[in-house]
Amino acid sequence: MWWDERVSARFRRNLQPTLTYWSVFFSFGLCIAFLGPTLLDLRCQTQSSLSQITWVFFSQQFCLLLGSCLGGVFKRTLAQSLFALFASSLAISLVFAIIPLCHNVVVLAVVMAVAGLAMGCIDTISNMQLVKIYQKDSAIFLQALHFFVGFGALLSPLIADPFLSDTNCILSNSTANASSNLPHIRKSLVPHHPGNLSHYDLPMKGMVVTRVSYAFWIMALINLPVPIAVFFLLYKERMVPCFNGSSHPLLSADELAMETRPGDKDELSPPVQRAQAAGGHDDFFSCCQSKNFRGASYTYFAVHITGALVLFMTDGIVGEYSGFVYSYAVEEPLSVVHKVAGYLPSLFWGFITLGRLISIPVSYCMKPATMVFINVVGVLITFLLLLIFSSSVVFLFVGTASLGLFLSSTFPSMLAYTEDILQYQGCATTVLVTGAGIGEMVLQLLVGSIIHDRGSYSFLVCGMIFGCLAFTFYALLVFFHRMYPKPSPELDDASPAKAAVGDDTGQYQR
Repeated sequence: MWWDERVSARFRRNLQPTLTYWSVFFSFGLCIAFLGPTLLDLRCQTQSSLSQITWVFFSQQFCLLLGSCLGGVFKRTLAQSLFALFASSLAISLVFAIIPLCHNVVVLAVVMAVAGLAMGCIDTISNMQLVKIYQKDSAIFLQALHFFVGFGALLSPLIADPFLSDTNCILSNSTANASSNLPHIRKSLVPHHPGNLSHYDLPMKGMVVTRVSYAFWIMALINLPVPIAVFFLLYKERMVPCFNGSSHPLLSADELAMETRPGDKDELSPPVQRAQAAGGHDDFFSCCQSKNFRGASYTYFAVHITGALVLFMTDGIVGEYSGFVYSYAVEEPLSVVHKVAGYLPSLFWGFITLGRLISIPVSYCMKPATMVFINVVGVLITFLLLLIFSSSVVFLFVGTASLGLFLSSTFPSMLAYTEDILQYQGCATTVLVTGAGIGEMVLQLLVGSIIHDRGSYSFLVCGMIFGCLAFTFYALLVFFHRMYPKPSPELDDASPAKAAVGDDTGQYQR
């Protein structure tokens, strides 16, 4: 087997919570990718202009970032985390069910803002809880967690596709002229970015003939087992009202021997144990409190900042590449046929999903730092080759697949690496999730304005620059890792820089 018996025993012990967190991330992926292909039908449903409906993208992305910052608030107890996940996953099902009833673009934007908040909470809490459970063994389980995002992101467009309108879904006198632009516009509306649609003229008044409501109701039903799974976990832990007694599962004799064998866990002194109870993963606002900075070395801050900057760049590349690769392909000199170019975003997300699946066994055999190094170097080489062979359509498809593979495991690997440096005591999870969300939002806007001013070729140049910056920040992270103080019981109890030994029993903590 590609993992040892100790990890296997820990996984069996935490099977239900682990599967629950994975399923909740499936909800995240299901919700993140449906908006692009369905946006034209939603425009018809709300009878709004293209410029108005694209604000729905912004409301979702902005609130996703806000939810990521707020998600850490619910981490203080297991009950708070699970109730937040239950509410968030249930909210996503309700959003899918309510979207067909939104006939006003402002109402739709508000509903998508709620979905964004739910997605942000899911993102932060699920990552935090898995890191808490598995700690130094968390890399493999984080890889699996992010595989489910890609799986959900692939599934939702496939569900929506049979129900999308082939012609304009608002019938009026100008429908015949507008319908010829529809395939090009729809392929421009890829996940995360609406593209530049101001020069397209589509009718706003008339009879609505869209069938996209069925797609949303199907997705609501598909997502419904997720909040049910979270509810069952709450019930098992006796956190549901009227069933709030303590119910900690016991280790078997064999598992207890595996978990407590010599060398896996050092004897902790009382001050270290007290620091363990007080330390850990704070929410974004708690991380910014001055009391958390007392006695911290500069390397403590440097590890957080450089780790977040790496993800700022790499997640930004994911957003800008998936958002603009179609527009780049259909422009000169490539001039790819619109229907063929439409496969590029799907190819990119498909290989991200495949890469995350491959990374699950690989992460057990390879250190997170090595995986991040391979990722950032692979991104650099891929962009360099895309620039060299910029006139080759074949290599554009090969490069898109390669870029998806190299970017796929960057986030979970960086999270595992940074948390390991800090001995699971800093604010790494919150800071990294927030940095990745900001990068995905900001770099899309930046690249969009640059492409508008400098042309489509600047799309690859920007990607190369971001890749170089990601590699530079990674090198700085490795440098600060070497300078970061090793765990020592003599460190001040109140110092967040103290690398206390984490709870490595693998027990599911309340």
